[in-house]
Amino acid sequence: MPSASALASKDMVVLPGATFAMGSEEFYAEEGPVRQATVGPLAIDRHPVTVQEFRRFVTETGHVTEAERAPDPALYPDADPELLVPGSLVFQRTAGPISLRDAHAWWRYVPGAYWQAPEGPGSTVRGRHRHPVTHIAHGDAQAYAAWAGKELPTEAEWEYAARGGLDGERFAWGEEIAPHGKMMANWWQGRFPWENLRLDGYEGTSPVGAFPPNGFGLFDVCGNVWEWTADRFTTAATSSCCTPPAPEAIPRNTIKGGSHLCAPSYCLRFRPAARQGEAIDTSTSHIGFRCVVRGKHDG
Repeated sequence: MPSASALASKDMVVLPGATFAMGSEEFYAEEGPVRQATVGPLAIDRHPVTVQEFRRFVTETGHVTEAERAPDPALYPDADPELLVPGSLVFQRTAGPISLRDAHAWWRYVPGAYWQAPEGPGSTVRGRHRHPVTHIAHGDAQAYAAWAGKELPTEAEWEYAARGGLDGERFAWGEEIAPHGKMMANWWQGRFPWENLRLDGYEGTSPVGAFPPNGFGLFDVCGNVWEWTADRFTTAATSSCCTPPAPEAIPRNTIKGGSHLCAPSYCLRFRPAARQGEAIDTSTSHIGFRCVVRGKHDG
């Protein structure tokens, strides 16, 4: 097992493990009940995996992401055949106020969208090498983790690390959404999904480390991009706000932390307790991941 100093040099934070109060009963049904959870010692990435880091993985392994492969027609029997081509879900602002009942209004399946062309053909990640990589399906995240000698965190590990020692607080930085008017994370300010005031300085994703770290020294645990975990999402009570529903035949894993598309008036999910289920074959412009190494790490 790598030493603590070696892990720290690779942009990881070593945590001793603990028992903490997991979940929340204040916001959405799928987050409760609050319960005691125990996690063991681990090291966790300081920030979500970046475009630059994922590019190295692809260069060394030749990995082809889920978004670069055509969907299986058997899993999408009602889909438009023209959409059964390589691509990914891309957020698109609406022209004005609309009903918030149907996420299809602001999500589009864009042929040709993938991690290097996050808005679709013609777009690039130039200038975004320090942004979280997006358009990553669960299997892509697992493949990267295996290559790096790591794993995806369990939901409990992720939430423990994201809380940064603040048991029971709403956000990773405390109770206030913007203490003293300071933006602490990348989330949507304005009327979703058409008016983004960008009070935090960003329209989409932001470079990792653009906002203050939590109490454990982790960046971007709230907002910026949702993050995959290793755990299946089996909760019946859920009020998904982030992507159109997927076929029931496709397993869902838990994603955590919210994203730059979370608006308090619609999706107040840039919090450690927030959780949703995402189909494992789905990739979007607002989901990324970070990794862990489990076990005792002595320097």
